[in-house]
Amino acid sequence: MFARETITEDTWDDLETALITADFGPTITEEVIDSLRADVDRFRTDDPRDLQRMLRERLEERFAQYDPTLNLKERPAVVLVVGVNGVGKTTTIGKFAKFLTVRGQSVIVGAADTFRAAAVEQLATWAERGGASIIKPEREGQDPASVAFQTVAAAQQQGISMCLIDTAGRLQTKGGLMDELSKVRRVIEKQAPVSEVLLVLDATTGQNGVSQAEAFIEHAGVTGLVITKLDGSAKGGFVLAVQERTGLPIKLIGQGEGIDDLTGFTGHVFVQQLVG
Repeated sequence: MFARETITEDTWDDLETALITADFGPTITEEVIDSLRADVDRFRTDDPRDLQRMLRERLEERFAQYDPTLNLKERPAVVLVVGVNGVGKTTTIGKFAKFLTVRGQSVIVGAADTFRAAAVEQLATWAERGGASIIKPEREGQDPASVAFQTVAAAQQQGISMCLIDTAGRLQTKGGLMDELSKVRRVIEKQAPVSEVLLVLDATTGQNGVSQAEAFIEHAGVTGLVITKLDGSAKGGFVLAVQERTGLPIKLIGQGEGIDDLTGFTGHVFVQQLVG
C-alpha cells in the first residue's frame, strides 16, 4: 500500500510560493496562509485535499465582498472608460460593445480621446468590429466634453441603449487630465446620469498598474475595474489584490486579443479556475 499524502511544512512552502507566483502579493498570501493554518489545527486534518477545499473557500469569501454587477439600467446607460494609455482601453471598448450587442443592446461609442488622432481611427475600427456606431470629433483637437455631449445626444435621439465614452489617458499634467475628466462628466450629466466609470488596468503591470491608476480612482469617480491581458489565470491573484487595495469591484475581465475575449466577472467561477 502507498502512504497517504499528508500536509507537511513543504506543503505550506509550496502553497506560499504558488500564491506569490499567482500575484496575490505578500500581504494577502500571509493572511491566507495564517488563516489556513488555524483551520487545519482547528479541524485536526492533515489531508491536502481538505487544505485545497479550505483555500478555495477562503478565497471565495474574500471575492464575495465585492459586487461585480454592472449598473446599466438607465436608458441610455452612459459608461465612461478611463485609464492610462497602453492598458488596452480602446480594444476594451470594442470588446465591451460586442459583449453588449450579443446581449441584444444597441451601442454607440464616443471618441472623446481627442488628443491622439490615431486613437480615433483605432477606436472606429474596434467599434465597427463590436457592432457599434461611433461619434468622432468634427475637427482635430475638439473639446472632449463636446464629443461626449454629442454622443449622449445621439444615443437619446436614436433610442440607443448603451453609450460608451472613450477618454484621454495622458495629458501634460495629471491635474489637467483629471480636470478634463471632471468636465466631461459634468457635461454628460446635464443630459443623462453616468451609470458606470470603468477603470481599465493591465494585469501584466501588476501592482505598478494600480499605482499609475490611483489618480483616476481618487478623482474620476471610478465605480468598477476592467482587467485586461489576463491570459490564463496564472496571475489571477492580482484580481483579488487590486480589489482589496482599491476597494473597487472587478466588473469585466479581458483574457485574450479577440473581439469576444471580454467576460463578466464572477468570483466563485474565477476561484474554481484558479485553484480547482
